[in-house]
Amino acid sequence: MATPPIPPPLEQLGARPFAFYPAILNVDHNEWIFRKATWSEILVANAKTGSEIWIPRRFVGEVSRIDDPIVIVGLNRELEYKGGTVWPYQRRVIEMPVAVGGLPTSQPPPPDRGAPAPIVGIRLESPTDRRIVRLIIAALGFAFVAWMVVVNLNRVGELRQRNIQFTARDEAYLELSGRDGYLAVIQKLGRPATDRWQGPGGEIQYRALGYPDRKYTVILMGGERNAATYVGTVDDNWRPVHSVPLPSGGTTSSLLRNLKRF
Repeated sequence: MATPPIPPPLEQLGARPFAFYPAILNVDHNEWIFRKATWSEILVANAKTGSEIWIPRRFVGEVSRIDDPIVIVGLNRELEYKGGTVWPYQRRVIEMPVAVGGLPTSQPPPPDRGAPAPIVGIRLESPTDRRIVRLIIAALGFAFVAWMVVVNLNRVGELRQRNIQFTARDEAYLELSGRDGYLAVIQKLGRPATDRWQGPGGEIQYRALGYPDRKYTVILMGGERNAATYVGTVDDNWRPVHSVPLPSGGTTSSLLRNLKRF
């Protein structure tokens, strides 16, 4: 019995909107909301029209960790929407023009009549002509590839993908959870270079454990300093790169975005 594929982290988005890349063809508005999932398919709804479609999991790729301006969900294949269902998009093959004196590839060569043809003044194709034909075919192929690149760049521009960067930085903070306190953090990440508190006694306390060599700061929160636990991680620009789920069903991302640098 085949083991079901490991589900992508799309389920963790909750009600947050996201966009597919590349965008699904024949759909004008590329903004979606996760509805539910099975072991083989994911149900999403268009944020503008409300229409729902099922997408096979094998077509769903990685989810970006940065959500500015919007979370991006990658697709392994270019899909198109038709008949209420998504299908892998099949690009039509462009038939190349037939060279002068040549025969279309779809027609068989003329049969050998066996009798000599009448002599007429025909100029044989020279090697130079063959090179010109090859250059024309190569130029057309290059133009088609360049056109495809421009189309994809335009789609990326529409989603403002230039602001999204996928990096290979240290992501050890992904091992942290909402149950971890200060001792658990230093056991997993080591001692921080800086340790700062915000908030007077008797109120919510925030603790920032800075790791400048790793380019991020770990945030703890609690009603008392000795009871503060992990709520997320921010980068050098104080933007959330990791959060923890809340009992209400959301995450601490909004809390981190509203937390001022200290």
